[in-house]
Amino acid sequence: MDIASLVGIILCIVLVFISIVTGDKGIPAIIDFLDFKSALITFGGAFSCVLMSHSLSDYIAGLKSISLIFKVPQVNTPDVIRKIIELSNVARKEGLLSLEEASAELDDPFLKKGVLLIVDGTDPELVRGIMETELTSVDNRHRKKIAFWEDLGAMGPAWGMIGTLVGLINMLQQMDDPSSIGPSMAIALITTLYGSMLANWICIPTAGKLKANNEEEMTVKEIMIEGLLSIQAGENPRVIEEKLKSFLTPAEKASMEQEGGEADG
Repeated sequence: MDIASLVGIILCIVLVFISIVTGDKGIPAIIDFLDFKSALITFGGAFSCVLMSHSLSDYIAGLKSISLIFKVPQVNTPDVIRKIIELSNVARKEGLLSLEEASAELDDPFLKKGVLLIVDGTDPELVRGIMETELTSVDNRHRKKIAFWEDLGAMGPAWGMIGTLVGLINMLQQMDDPSSIGPSMAIALITTLYGSMLANWICIPTAGKLKANNEEEMTVKEIMIEGLLSIQAGENPRVIEEKLKSFLTPAEKASMEQEGGEADG
């Protein structure tokens, strides 16, 4: 489980709660921040507009995707590079056909698919085309989920403002009763608060985490494509290793060097 996402969500609401209850009223002040009509227009309006701009299947998939921010991505770039170097050593010593047996031990379906294409003698450009097409398809599916949360994050504050305007109109119609102005203004502003919290507490962080995970996965798949095409071209394993290391951060490069290279040369 990704503890950072869970801790972040909890800390945000805890800090808001503390700021509310440390006032003069204490814990009972929470009641002042709860309003059903404000929640109805803000959350109802935001989610309804997002539904209108997405297909029902994409909308449901978008809602479910919030669970992904709590999962640790099963991506380890250095390990992927090591596996590709192992495959390159096998191919260099025993030939490309020997990779078919090695592919049985691969857990990643994308990498396994590429290896089998190479074993079948597929033209390198066709291998690249097939794998990049699948890469684009995966990226597009991920971006639909990211767009869902970005759209919801944009709609939240907008509908919060709409709710505030509705509240202000109601307040202005009751100007003959000065005692109602304060409570009416407070309720009007609660919708803005709800909209801002929906966007900045849930939607924007969720979209950011999904985007980061997607970029990491795309990078790893690009490494797989470059590595497999290099194996097919018969490049030296050490050359392949150095080429793939260019995708790594300095810390990841240092870690791989400390553990020792996998290329036999």
